[in-house]
Amino acid sequence: MNTPIIQLLVLAGIAIFLILRLRSVLGTREGFEKPPVVLSDTKKRARDFEVIEGGPDRDITDNVPSDSDSASALAAMKGADPAFNVGDFLKGARGAYEMILMAFQRGDIAPIQPFVSPDVYEAFADVIAEREAQGLRIEATFVGISDLALKDAEFDKTTREAELTVRFGGEFTEIVRDKAGTIIEGSPTAIKRQRDVWTFARTMGSTDPNWILVATSE
Repeated sequence: MNTPIIQLLVLAGIAIFLILRLRSVLGTREGFEKPPVVLSDTKKRARDFEVIEGGPDRDITDNVPSDSDSASALAAMKGADPAFNVGDFLKGARGAYEMILMAFQRGDIAPIQPFVSPDVYEAFADVIAEREAQGLRIEATFVGISDLALKDAEFDKTTREAELTVRFGGEFTEIVRDKAGTIIEGSPTAIKRQRDVWTFARTMGSTDPNWILVATSE
């Protein structure tokens, strides 16, 4: 076999070896495959704009309808006081309800005076005074709260005054004793259920974090 033919066979062998080598490294493409699509700047911006960060404030929508006036008021309260949180307020309201209600039942309302408005304090004091004039004494034990919900929210953007109305379902035992100590009403074991609607007020953004009880109703 002459030299040119040998050289040609060697070159052909090398070419076949390189082709096989490339196929093993890069793989093969079978069928029709779409080339990668590069988004234009306009499409990239459009997609980025469609990504919605955050969403509804669940702290608000879990307590009042999202399209209600109360929801708007709560959002405004948060704008005036970023530390305000509806869930935390309701937890505080639960504790305030027990503290104020039991103080009223016992007839010892002096400790709760900083947490109620003058009008509410005077109304409590009048009832207690009438009770004492009749020689009546109430003994009560708080059992718990079966219902607690935010009923209404109002906010004055000018004065930054906020009012939150809460519905409570309280449970407690109660007995009423006369001057002689005889039980004339109630039972130490029977649970009494009472529904109350209380309104609390506060100036949002003030240094005083306390909400004040300004109105009570059933």
